[in-house]
Amino acid sequence: MTEAYIYDAVRSPRGKGRADGSLHEVTAVSLSANVLNALQERNNLDTKQIEDVIWGNVTQVKEQGGCLARSAVLKSNFDESVPGISINRFCASGMEATNMAANQVKGGAGHAYVAGGVEMMSRVPMGSDGAAIAVDPTLAMETYFVPQGISADIIATEYGFSRDDCDALAVESQKRAAAAWEDNRFAKSIVPVKDQNGLTILDRDEYMRPGTDMQALGALNPAFKDMGETMPGFDKVALLKYPHLERINHVHHAGNSSGIVDGAAAILVGDKEFGERNGLKPRARIKATAKIGTDPTIMLTGPVPATEKILRESGMSISDIDLFEVNEAFAAVVLRFMQAFNVPSDKVNVNGGAIAMGHPLGATGAMIIGTLLDEMERADKETGLATLCIASGMGAATILERV
Repeated sequence: MTEAYIYDAVRSPRGKGRADGSLHEVTAVSLSANVLNALQERNNLDTKQIEDVIWGNVTQVKEQGGCLARSAVLKSNFDESVPGISINRFCASGMEATNMAANQVKGGAGHAYVAGGVEMMSRVPMGSDGAAIAVDPTLAMETYFVPQGISADIIATEYGFSRDDCDALAVESQKRAAAAWEDNRFAKSIVPVKDQNGLTILDRDEYMRPGTDMQALGALNPAFKDMGETMPGFDKVALLKYPHLERINHVHHAGNSSGIVDGAAAILVGDKEFGERNGLKPRARIKATAKIGTDPTIMLTGPVPATEKILRESGMSISDIDLFEVNEAFAAVVLRFMQAFNVPSDKVNVNGGAIAMGHPLGATGAMIIGTLLDEMERADKETGLATLCIASGMGAATILERV
């Protein structure tokens, strides 16, 4: 089988996902075109060689609808012969785009792809597209649907993570992200966003709160307690599914959950022939990919079985992995991953994560792959694994191997 390699990875800074966020004036198609152009310029790329642009975005309505991938190609400097396809695997959309590109290359369906994703959460609110599992009562009742924040609190309750455990992880994420920026660890991948006059709008992740401490987080009220305990009473729904739990311990809040932000990321994936033809050196081999379905009520435990699956299918063990990127959708998700595999904290999200920097839904999967690759090179590590939990009960994972 043909090998698939990553030749380059870029991302935008993440802007606050509010009307006063720095990227609020930028559309999803413009931000997507910005990172596509950066990939083309950095690699002097003849884009006629690109087989397809596979683009993740979750809320595919209004300006993020209508096959945003093709619109982004036409907005960019890519040749019009390049097609585009938009995909939605919720939070793992950017990762799934990358994995699909890799598997297309491995299967011989073209020599090169661009994969990634975008989400402008300040402009197209999360959930504004509707979702059958949340709005169709027949499906919601059958699956014991609860909102993701309740799911995160179920994980904390089921696996014994306290409010202090979750807050401590959040504080560490902030510290690590601030240190990474101070040490210019993201410089290799960041593409500043500029306006039509060439003036820089944003060149740094702006959601971070580096001064966050346990005292500040301790003052925050649990974000999902009211929706759990009062009408519509999602805790009661959860306890129907998990009757062995006496109650749901609500430990998550805005400070230990992922931030709502705007952002985009793009990855250049190709085979050996593509690299040789264009004088490009591969940075890593995409060794393996995996996806899996999981319990839709607890919903966010997917990184564990997805990792078990990818390790099993690639003949590897957890000890073979040097670095991990586990998306910080909620603190308990990462704590559960480390607990399940007995992985030390100093191997997981070493440059911070979505709690500190934010989670632009359609882009995050590609962003953490790029972050993982950069850190593997900086720290001279050989193998890395990136994984995400996914709404409706799924998980996805990717293993990178440096070349």
